[in-house]
Amino acid sequence: MATGSGSGDHPAAGQAWPAHLERRRWPREPAMEKERLQDVAPALVPLRFSTRDLPAKDQFQAWRAHMAPLVDVHLPDGKSPDDGFLAEQIGWHLGSVLIVQQHTQAHSYIRDQSMLRSSPIDHWNVGLLRSGRIWTEVSRHVTETGAGEVFFRSLSYPYRGRMTDCAAVLVFLPYELLAVDASLLQGANNTLLSGSLAELLVSYITGLETKLGNLTAGEVPRIIQTIADMVVACAASSIRSDTGQVQGSMGMMERAHRYIHLNLQSDNVTPDSICRALGISRTRLYQLFEASGGVLNYIRKRRLLQAYADLSNPADNRPISEIAEAAGFVVAANFTRAFSHEFGLSPREIRRTVATERPAVPAARSTRHHGTTIGDWLTLAG
Repeated sequence: MATGSGSGDHPAAGQAWPAHLERRRWPREPAMEKERLQDVAPALVPLRFSTRDLPAKDQFQAWRAHMAPLVDVHLPDGKSPDDGFLAEQIGWHLGSVLIVQQHTQAHSYIRDQSMLRSSPIDHWNVGLLRSGRIWTEVSRHVTETGAGEVFFRSLSYPYRGRMTDCAAVLVFLPYELLAVDASLLQGANNTLLSGSLAELLVSYITGLETKLGNLTAGEVPRIIQTIADMVVACAASSIRSDTGQVQGSMGMMERAHRYIHLNLQSDNVTPDSICRALGISRTRLYQLFEASGGVLNYIRKRRLLQAYADLSNPADNRPISEIAEAAGFVVAANFTRAFSHEFGLSPREIRRTVATERPAVPAARSTRHHGTTIGDWLTLAG
């Protein structure tokens, strides 16, 4: 059967390409091929935790240590640690967003007020349950989540609950990513996201889950923004209209965190400015941040986390010195020293891995000797 182009541009078999077509076609290919190769380089390196290869008697303790920065976990009544406990997580850092694919056996969990005071974790948590059931209580209100349903939770509030054997996809978004909509989102705390928008979110997460190992660095910022927009839209359609009551019930620690996040790049974020904004004394402010090493230490850590996110963003071409200055460091050497101490990699190493589209996973302090925890994963995600 004869084949050919309707335009007549293709020569017959055995004939050479016309010279005018060679000049038009061939010079474009090297650049196009180079762009294609750069675009397909996978950007994400999975983080893994599993108790499967541990002795049965050690499995639950390993899970408990892994989850300790986020929640305190307990076995169901009548269950012994000697019986074993199978739990697995695969974590994916999409810039400032962390996606965790999780399988666990039945257990209970609690995140109490003392953990909030000592923890820098104040993320938003969206969970798509694949199998099992989860019951979570916040301020005496219990939400039950079943297979195929999506829960929304703020990690800046205390909560407790229990679950059966479960499989889930958990999405953790840093507070500052959605800070503009914080008041609205607080009204959706510990709710099920429902309706057509929630169905779209489930479809998006399900499709994204199958592609996590093949995403490129250039795709990550757009995915982060899409997830953020969809979560806000779902929450807005799920909450009560009385947001004034939500705003009034925000805890003082949460209000302090929110003020710092919204003004992180400002030179005027000082203890005095925070006190004026919140209407509290310096003594009260220092009490709030005592467990975090002080308010200045908290601000410094948050700025380093923002610097890490900026350096990891392939679309951010600012010089390292400019990013250091935005993080509050006038002397570049001081920034490099503090950054390397916090993440185990220098700013140049982070920037270099982004240039090759094969980002390295920073060696958080606890990874160097004892292995990572869910807290390390969340901290590195921002």
